[in-house]
Amino acid sequence: MVRLRARCLLVGDPAVGKSALAQMFHSDGTLFQKNYSMTTGVELLIKSVNIPESSDSVELYIIDSAGKESLVEAIEKMWGEPSLVCLVFDLTSERSFGNCSRWMDRVRAHCRGLQVPGVLVGNKCDLSARREVQTTIAQEWAQSEGLEYHETSAKEMENSEVPLLSLARAFHSLYQERRETIQNLRQA
Repeated sequence: MVRLRARCLLVGDPAVGKSALAQMFHSDGTLFQKNYSMTTGVELLIKSVNIPESSDSVELYIIDSAGKESLVEAIEKMWGEPSLVCLVFDLTSERSFGNCSRWMDRVRAHCRGLQVPGVLVGNKCDLSARREVQTTIAQEWAQSEGLEYHETSAKEMENSEVPLLSLARAFHSLYQERRETIQNLRQA
């Protein structure tokens, strides 16, 4: 049994649902706060995820970061070097999707050239009548950035746990690959 720890950076524009997504995941879908106050720094949530078909687990240290530009510059130093990235945008806001490139540039500056597993999350899929970003466009962009793509509704608990579970599995897979590489080097 192995217990891994991963620093998961949760970023995106203000009011896209980052905190709602993190809270729903952390509380196993029992806590959707109807009245949110904007995150002004970083909030840390910790959740252990059991990896299926193994006795291993990944403890996710979810760093829910403020999205407001004037705050981001001040708190970026708290991001550290992320192990995982969860980039969230609002499906009803083309602008929040358009800003994803800027967010990825910021995150990459903290990754020191390492390839960090990540997901792009289109949140608020329950508001389909107000949708501005089409699935195929978001999927193509995510693929071009090396990210997995998921659509969620934190409010309706629709797929809200899937992106972070996916990240935990990706982190565990990286661990397994590195472990095998080290074992192969020892045998050589």
